Amino acid sequence: MSSNFFLQKKVQVKDIFSKFNIKKNFKVRDVKSLHLAKKTDISFFDSIKYKSDALSTKAGICITTKKLEPFLPQQTEKILVSNVLFELAKVLKIIYPNADIDYPDMSLNKPKKTKFKNVKFGNNVLIGKNVKIGKNSIIGSNSIIEHDVSLGNDCIIGSGNIIKNTMICNRVVIQDNCKIGQKGFGFIPLKDKNFKFPHIGKVIINDDVEIASSCTIDRGSIDDTVIGKNTYLDNQVHIAHNVKIGSNCMIAGQVGFAGSSKIGNNVSIGGQAGISGHLKIGNNVKIGGGSGVVKDIEDNQIIMGYPAVSLKNFLKKNKEK
Repeated sequence: MSSNFFLQKKVQVKDIFSKFNIKKNFKVRDVKSLHLAKKTDISFFDSIKYKSDALSTKAGICITTKKLEPFLPQQTEKILVSNVLFELAKVLKIIYPNADIDYPDMSLNKPKKTKFKNVKFGNNVLIGKNVKIGKNSIIGSNSIIEHDVSLGNDCIIGSGNIIKNTMICNRVVIQDNCKIGQKGFGFIPLKDKNFKFPHIGKVIINDDVEIASSCTIDRGSIDDTVIGKNTYLDNQVHIAHNVKIGSNCMIAGQVGFAGSSKIGNNVSIGGQAGISGHLKIGNNVKIGGGSGVVKDIEDNQIIMGYPAVSLKNFLKKNKEK
């Protein structure tokens, strides 16, 4: 599977940053986060929270601010701007012109039995070009699997699902009416018209994951959205762009994850809890139902309430009432 699913233009760096006096010029390979970027990649640095990644990045060019510039390596050329995410969105639009809108997949057709010999299909299934489906998998009626999606062996996809921009591993179960791999919620607010933030990542669903009915999983904006092995999602869970969920997690119904949060392994989250964006939740954490998590949580914690606090403090506070 390719690293992205969009028409990527081959563009020279100096054509992208023509308004800046830059020294380097190379054909752009991709746009990557600081920790993944290579010497022919463009990256971005918009928060001191990512200082450690900035110090060690191998990015050829990085969009950043004057204040954050000193934390980048000397060999990385800096593009200094006032609004990093706005400039990044404009760059993404140049390189990936179709990534800000989910256009309909015009390559959809009924699956050919000669191509998918060991796969069972329900009625009215549609498959896009370059789709790969492993042996002994089952696709339920009225499901749509768009171009370049890959499914592993022994997967069960229920009815009414729409899957795009996604890589699914082995023995994954997806129940009915899920939407996976669509563009996330992201834009730059402007005075007259909001500038849509292109989403060039994908969704990766690892082995033995089960996703219950009516879940929504957005693809990554720059990085990928990832669900770890043997993690179970209940009905109506929403996972926003760039979220990383570890292995052996249990997520109850109507839980919502805001963008770019990272969830450790063996995490349990009760129904209707909310996880704010850009947080780090440690391993072996238990979060009570209805909680609102607004700050990082270390390993082996039990928390509850809004804002979420340790179970001990939550019980003490409510006892005093």
